[in-house]
Amino acid sequence: MHDLGKLLFVLGLALVIVGAILWKTGGLGGLGQLPGDIFIRKGNSTFYFPIVTCIIISIALSLLSWFFRK
Repeated sequence: MHDLGKLLFVLGLALVIVGAILWKTGGLGGLGQLPGDIFIRKGNSTFYFPIVTCIIISIALSLLSWFFRK
């Protein structure tokens, strides 16, 4: 159980570092603003759903998991 705590701590720290880098550099370039992402602004309300970005991330993670299983 002690090793699990260390692993969770290291993963959390890595996420904080990656998040800070992405926050300071402005994100992942055009990812999140692709054609097909839904963005609706009416008055003071905004609805944003990055459907194409989600699909691309899903495909990339699926390929990575497939690659590391072999």
